[in-house]
Order: sequence, then C-alpha cells, then structure tokens
Amino acid sequence: MIKKILLLFLITSCSFYAAAQRTKPVSVIFDTDMASDYDDVGAIALLHYYADIGKANILATIASSKYPRVAAVLSVFNTYFNRPDIPIGVPTGTTSEDPGWQHWSDTLVAKYPHKIKTNADAMDAVKLYRKILATQPDTSVTIITVGFFTNIADLMRSQADEYSPLTGEQLIEKKVAKLVSMAGRFPSGSEYNMNHVASRTVYVFKHWTRPVIFSGYEIGAQVHTGIPLINNNKITNSPVKDVFRISIPQAKEDANGRMSWDETAVLVGINGAAPYFNLHYGRVIVNADASNSWIDGGNQAYLIFARPAAEMETFINNLMMHQPLK
Repeated sequence: MIKKILLLFLITSCSFYAAAQRTKPVSVIFDTDMASDYDDVGAIALLHYYADIGKANILATIASSKYPRVAAVLSVFNTYFNRPDIPIGVPTGTTSEDPGWQHWSDTLVAKYPHKIKTNADAMDAVKLYRKILATQPDTSVTIITVGFFTNIADLMRSQADEYSPLTGEQLIEKKVAKLVSMAGRFPSGSEYNMNHVASRTVYVFKHWTRPVIFSGYEIGAQVHTGIPLINNNKITNSPVKDVFRISIPQAKEDANGRMSWDETAVLVGINGAAPYFNLHYGRVIVNADASNSWIDGGNQAYLIFARPAAEMETFINNLMMHQPLK
C-alpha cells in the first residue's frame, strides 16, 4: 500500500513538473531591422503580448539596422508596453537608410516617451548578445531574427571578453536553444533579409549548428494585417496603431493590410508551429549571393501552412490589438 502511495506521488509530481515546464516562459532575444518595412512593429507588439500573458521573457531587443532613430524607436515600444528597462543593442559600422519617407519613426520619437534617446545610448549589439547569453541557463535562449544576419555573424566571430571566456560560436552552442528566423524562400529562392548582407548570411549558415525554424517569404506574404487595428476606435495613443495608420495608405500593395512576415516568426518562436503550420525538416543551403535552396535531413525546418492563411491572419490581427497591462 505504501509503495502504491509513493508511486502515485511520484507520478503526480512528474505530471505537475511537466506542466510547469510546458508553461515556462520562452526567453527571447529579439533581433530586428526595425525600419520602413513595418511588420517589425507588429512583431514587437506580439512579443510584448506574449510577455504580458507570461509566455515570453524578453531578454533584449537588438537592431540589425542602424538608422539614427532605431534605438529610440525600440525604446518607444518597450516603454509603451511597460518594459522601459529591456536592454537595447545597435550594431557598429556605417549608418543604414533612414525610413523617414513614411514618417513614422520620427512621429513615434516625437510623440511617445522613451528612455533611450539616441543610438549612442544603446549598447553595442554583439556586446549585448554576449552579456545576455553568458548569464542564461544552458540551451535556454530562443533568438528570433526578423531582419539581417549582421549581428549573428559578428557574434559568431566574436572572441572571449569581460562577459565570457567563450568564443561567440561556443556561447551559441552552450546557451541557445534555437533560432527562429524570418528569412529565405522555400524550398528555394531569394529573399531580402538573407541577401542584404550576403557575406554575413553565408557565414552564419556555413557555421551554425543549433536548431533553426524559418518562416519564409511565402508565409508572411499570404497574411495581411493592420486594418482591424487602425479601424478600432477604442484604441488611442498607441505607437503600434500609429505606424500602421501612417504607413498602410502609402502603398497600394498594403490596401488589405501589410504582409506579416515578422509576426509569424514571433508567433512560432513563442507558441511553436502547431496548429497553423507544419515543419518541413532538413537544412538550408545558402549560395554566395545568399539565395537559398533546401536539402532534407537535418535539424532545421521551414514552415508550411497546415491551416488556411486567413485563420492566421485573423489570429495575428487580434493579437496586434493587445493593449499594455495597467
């Protein structure tokens, strides 16, 4: 009888432990080319939604682009969602194109409070990666990239420093659970996030060993979001709404909403692929010009719709209307 009670206790304890493991927040480093292609804004809104419901722990928000207001823009969103102290990183090197033609980045910086005012106030992107990764439990960090591979490549090439005696590749191998990336076209093609900094993309996927999930161009291109948000009169004084309100009318292709490449990467990075997607496993092949193809067999995967794209569209539109917790 005692043995049965002990066995029941062990089974029950294991069940509770398993449940706790399933609900543990995903620790995320969010790497974004926050610029004129404003699906990044929807993506960071989803990320904060998942943090608000306890499914994500945002370790850092890091830019892979470097226009003059990028750090301030990231600070606007983190402050709006009541997380003003999330570390922000910006890459070194030359300044990239300013998305000023749409006039949403300057509008946000002028209108909304933000702790970090200039790129000079932010930490170097690679240094921030190394600082964050060094303090995390082994194989616990999900990196979500919705932009260029600038920072990932530079991290991989980095050497021991004040944060860790490990090289960048060793830190990734030790600390990263997986990479979820909006990049590529599948099973083959060419896509902007991969080919914009082609040499860095080639380097990353020549040396990367941890699991990867790709949300390819063909996924987000079928999911249009933002119209319900800008038509929602109950939502006011929202930087997320302002970006979509300002930007959607400026492009005919956005008449039904902006294509939602980056939101799908965040969704899968936190929630997993099911029920909206299946995973096609294998390994990406990146050519010298950063066009890509695919071979089966490996620890990488790309998304394939398991349900109609319209269902994903409705789901993301609803999440994007999430307001900060009081």
